[in-house]
Amino acid sequence: DSIHAMHAHMMISVWPKFYATTAHFKEFDEKGWMYRQAVKDRIRDWVGPGYVGSFYDAYAEGARKLFWKQLKDHLYPLGIDAWWMDASEPNIRDCTDLEYRKALCGPTALGPSTQYFNAYALMNAQAIYEGLRAEDPNRRVFQLTRSGFAGLQRYATATWSGDIASRWEDMKAQISAGLNFAMSGIPYWTMDIGGFCVENRYVKAQEEFNLTSKENADLKEWRELNTRWYQFGTFTPLFRAHGQYPFREVYNIAPENHPAYKSITAYTQLRYRMMPYIYSLAGKAYFDDYTIMRALVMDFGKDKQVEHIGDQYMFGPSLMVCPVYAYGARSREVYFPATTGWYDFYTGQYMGGGQLQTVSSPYEQMPLYFCEGAIIPVGPEIEYVDEQLPENITLYVYAGRNGAFTLYEDEGVNYNYERGQYSMIPIMYDDASRTLVIGDRQGEYPGMLKNRVFNVVFVDKNSPKPFSPDAKGVEVLYDGKKKWCAVRPVNNKDV
Repeated sequence: DSIHAMHAHMMISVWPKFYATTAHFKEFDEKGWMYRQAVKDRIRDWVGPGYVGSFYDAYAEGARKLFWKQLKDHLYPLGIDAWWMDASEPNIRDCTDLEYRKALCGPTALGPSTQYFNAYALMNAQAIYEGLRAEDPNRRVFQLTRSGFAGLQRYATATWSGDIASRWEDMKAQISAGLNFAMSGIPYWTMDIGGFCVENRYVKAQEEFNLTSKENADLKEWRELNTRWYQFGTFTPLFRAHGQYPFREVYNIAPENHPAYKSITAYTQLRYRMMPYIYSLAGKAYFDDYTIMRALVMDFGKDKQVEHIGDQYMFGPSLMVCPVYAYGARSREVYFPATTGWYDFYTGQYMGGGQLQTVSSPYEQMPLYFCEGAIIPVGPEIEYVDEQLPENITLYVYAGRNGAFTLYEDEGVNYNYERGQYSMIPIMYDDASRTLVIGDRQGEYPGMLKNRVFNVVFVDKNSPKPFSPDAKGVEVLYDGKKKWCAVRPVNNKDV
């Protein structure tokens, strides 16, 4: 309750693993639902002196129900909001030969582990999802799992990329990892911002700083690594930091007057300001089988130059993200897909498509570009997502092509959307007439805003503007009925 009072939620890490001496293990074992090889071989884990145990057989329906029952009886009453289903490869033993690892994970209720080994995370997630939906049918389920398999999204599950290292090359690898995951059809992917396993030099540098308040060369690099990783992580489906020491809170990474602190704070605030855009993408993922993090080839398939680009991507339909993944880099090459023009996030300057350019990437900024026709809804400054309803939304509209976006909203905490309780506001831009149409609202839900103000900010080649959530534009009073906003630039102002 104290956590909830601070408008935070609690997620608990649960391994599908049981020590052989426990009552929970025995309850599974007496029904033949435990993998026995690890116990037979007396494999000990890394906790304390090392304990002998194994994993339950998630392929058995009865075992899945028993697993949830044990969680429901002992953890669910504590007010757990989300479930971190860790080690679901399953990781019975670290650093193990693959063939022996398969032997440890079977036989399963469906057959030999050599055939079904990779689907364990899917079956384990099914246990939690079905259990929670039965226990509280209208409360949204959220799971985070370290391993994934096709179809995992049906069980309200996101996957993170595991215990990655805190190195620049590992940060770069996350870009293509997330894109490949998205192209497999699973929309919610994330990573440990800053990396999980930390090099000793960074640990020692932080310890030295704690004693002397001096930033040595390794701490300087650690701070820049986290800055660049937070910038990148801002534009992923799930924004989260996690890892071993040093601690990852922004105030532990750097003091308030440091550029790392300023940049991480700015991008975190930007993430929350962009919630109307991001939550609408989540709605699109549900209704249209959309993916939030998109390889360039998904949206610009006619441009052959994008086929092998794995270090740039689209965040939704409108924003191209270009992470910086080299220490000390203050520029990087960016390819601008040919089928559209592009606007610089920070300046509003226009860039034609179909060209490769070296662009500036100062310490506190990562290259970002909006495509022509982009419509970006931005909400108020908030500390947590339900702090206030977005009565005032800034709509950035980028000229050059026709554009469309659907603003999706619902209650945010339940499954009423499955019963049609949600709203969609279609927003369309016609470039020839420079007209924005905010269409009739479709649908409704309890607590929905009946009236709001859209602040329309128009950007074109001749009127560049930096992306600023608090920019002044043309105000449109909206009551759910269609509104038109004819926008034409006059002396760099919208009228």
